[in-house]
Amino acid sequence: MTHARITIDRDFTIADVPRRLFGSFVEHMGRCVYTGIYEPGHPTADDRGYRKDVLELVRELGPTVVRYPGGNFVSGYRWEDGIGPLADRPRRIDGAWHTIETNAFGLHEFVGWAREADVEVMEAINLGTRGVEEARALVEYANHPGGTYWSDLRRKNGAEEPFDIKLWCLGNELDGPWQIGHKTAREYGRLAQETAKAMKLVDDSIELVAVGSSNRYMETFGTWEHTVLTHAYDEIDYISMHEYYQERSGDAASFLAEAVGMDAFIDGVVATIDAVKAAGKHAKQVDISFDEWNVWYAEGIDSDDQPNQVKKEWREHPRLIEDTYSVTDAVVVGTLLNSLLRHGDRVRIANQAQLVNVIAPIRSEEGGPAWRQTIFWPFARMAALARGRILRLAVSADQLATEKFGDVDVIDAAATWSEQEGRVALFVANRGLSEATDVTVDLRGLGVSGVVSSEVLTIPEGGDRHTSNVESAPDAVGLTPFAGVGVQDGSVRLNLPPLSWAVVELEVAVS
Repeated sequence: MTHARITIDRDFTIADVPRRLFGSFVEHMGRCVYTGIYEPGHPTADDRGYRKDVLELVRELGPTVVRYPGGNFVSGYRWEDGIGPLADRPRRIDGAWHTIETNAFGLHEFVGWAREADVEVMEAINLGTRGVEEARALVEYANHPGGTYWSDLRRKNGAEEPFDIKLWCLGNELDGPWQIGHKTAREYGRLAQETAKAMKLVDDSIELVAVGSSNRYMETFGTWEHTVLTHAYDEIDYISMHEYYQERSGDAASFLAEAVGMDAFIDGVVATIDAVKAAGKHAKQVDISFDEWNVWYAEGIDSDDQPNQVKKEWREHPRLIEDTYSVTDAVVVGTLLNSLLRHGDRVRIANQAQLVNVIAPIRSEEGGPAWRQTIFWPFARMAALARGRILRLAVSADQLATEKFGDVDVIDAAATWSEQEGRVALFVANRGLSEATDVTVDLRGLGVSGVVSSEVLTIPEGGDRHTSNVESAPDAVGLTPFAGVGVQDGSVRLNLPPLSWAVVELEVAVS
């Protein structure tokens, strides 16, 4: 048995919970769009081709904002190809994923789907092969009421009212040599600055996300952010972060501690933003959009023995990186969500990549069922229960040894307090693989009157840490009632099983 103590004080908070923290991502990649969210002819499809079984799962998952249409795809995309009558839309080669894009699904279809799913649209523009004029035209098409060429074309195409898209990404991963239209930091910084100015001249209410480093292991990490922000600080509102995580060489302990790396990555970007702000004597605050994150088993994607590899044939919506997630992956995703929540004062937007089929919490089969992956559950519960203010926790815990991060706390935790509802939501993971952890939670300034709900995700009976949800066993892993919770003398005690992520909602009052 290992031990930990969490101290919560109602006067020590970080920020309001940013609702955009619970975002997702839909890219024209693999089967995310076609046979994912959109499949005319599917038994559940509505008259617009939206899969209603997938929509129901999306609503249950609870994303608040969805980034679209990419990703690497957007750096070679002509947005005009996806508007107008379907019969007139061109078939194009997509060089990013070596596929054929039919353009049967475009901007109008996505906005319609987003309204059905009750999510905000986060639109990405192509700054790989295109530039200022195309971006300016897209904002006019989407947001201007009417009486101009592009806005009237939108109305002609069936959307009388503007889409009113507020959140825009100024390209994607342009620091990466793999990206169509790869640029140096100076080239991109100037382009982002001028594009942002032009877009805001069309609609000054929009918010803009500049491209940050594709991951913290890029050779240009840090200098990229500094250069881009030096050029575009006054014109943009956020800078992006991307990172994916996977277990390597059977090192489960380091994998389960990856939230430590996410914490450090975020802290590094915050420091760079604030250094540019100070040096430039800027008054405004630029924050972070962590608009791609997830577990992704990316090693070997192009090898001959990988069924999800990017094939050499030109095909429509092939299977690409359809990872099947385990109990271990779900616990890691829970800790990554904890990290994002802990940094909610500066990470104001986050998008788990992607929504359906492609490294996704939801899977579907063409003509067949849709189901939840293991990683669905931590996201769904945090999106539903994280409300009010983010609490700053003091954690004292036994240590676990890891090869990558050294000694780390055996538990990982985050919490929120809704004064209006009188609720504290605690999200806590046990990183240990073999021992349960006894956790004491002390609340200062808050009296606990009871446990509203408690659930835990852990290894199911008869399973192991590799147990997954698959089409033949879609409910093999999920959240189950957590009996190991008690309240005594104003403290809360948790007996967390090994390899677990739990959510406990407490009824509290100011004391």
